[in-house]
Amino acid sequence: MIETPRPPDRTAPRETRLRALDGLRLVAALMVAAYHYGGRGGEVTTAWGSSPKDQFPTLSGYFAYGCLGVQVFFVISGFVICMSGWGRPLKSFFASRASRLLPAYWVAVVLVTAVFALPMVAFKAVAPSDALVNMTMLQQPLGVDRVLGVCWTLWAEVRFYALFALCVVLPGASRRRVIMFCAGWTLAAAIAQASREPLLDIVLMPEYAPFFIGGVGLYLVHRDRRDVYAWGIVAVSFLIGQHYAVRSLWNAADPNAFAHRTTLGIVLVVAFGFLAVTAIALGWLNRVNWRWLTVAGALTYPFYLVHEHLGWVVIHALHIGLGLPSAETFALTVASMLLLAWLMNRYVEKPLTPKLRSALAKAR
Repeated sequence: MIETPRPPDRTAPRETRLRALDGLRLVAALMVAAYHYGGRGGEVTTAWGSSPKDQFPTLSGYFAYGCLGVQVFFVISGFVICMSGWGRPLKSFFASRASRLLPAYWVAVVLVTAVFALPMVAFKAVAPSDALVNMTMLQQPLGVDRVLGVCWTLWAEVRFYALFALCVVLPGASRRRVIMFCAGWTLAAAIAQASREPLLDIVLMPEYAPFFIGGVGLYLVHRDRRDVYAWGIVAVSFLIGQHYAVRSLWNAADPNAFAHRTTLGIVLVVAFGFLAVTAIALGWLNRVNWRWLTVAGALTYPFYLVHEHLGWVVIHALHIGLGLPSAETFALTVASMLLLAWLMNRYVEKPLTPKLRSALAKAR
């Protein structure tokens, strides 16, 4: 079927750097860091020497919502992947994604493994064989211990990339094809949820699909704000996405929960993610065009990779080793992880990403 040409869209934007999107990435990463440092129990308790609830009696309840930064990331990812895959051949798309993810990821795996292997560090390193498997990014489906706790989100991202590449990039991106991809994935994910078939659940990711799909729909809005189908995709994705977020994170009935998130609080944070990307898609935040936001966006990925596990080590050293107060320890830990992220971006990503992209693009 030949797609009927549409009249020129005067609202279709020129593809320029959306610096507000870079800033939102960093906000989402800081949300996750707040959750990992002060909004949950587990191994971070060892780092602080006591529960983060004791360190942050008031803020810990708010930090518990920081885990929803992941859902915000997924909405951003849907927007960005649709934008970067539009009009790009499959090999170029693959080269772009692989070169973007792998260099910093490999270095983060090596760094965390090496630091955790030090005798003075209180946290246990994974087995050498498991650490090697982690270099493939396939440790999650293979059931191997993870070096990076956050890498489960990368496994979700990789599956999204594969679906988008096969269904949209390979045949060639068009408005109709993207709409069919979003509608088809939404329906298939609902069927997967109803069928309780593990294979379908792995491939279609019902719990996370609405956020990726919502981001894709918002890119269509970015191209044409009058596109009713695009707005429909965004609305349906939000409605389904908030349901999954509430179902998985509302824990008021659990007496052992670290913090009791409210249904309203979860829905509001999910709404924030969708509304923030919507504002960027519509151009409402075009004035937020400060150059430092590009740097913030560049630091987000390496920061996200290293902040949790290496942050534990820094928290323990500052709070237990040096006796610094909780607030100062929290701030200095975030700052040190941002500094490490800058070093990784400057000395790993900037030199290696273009070389890897070029090599993969030229390979036959």
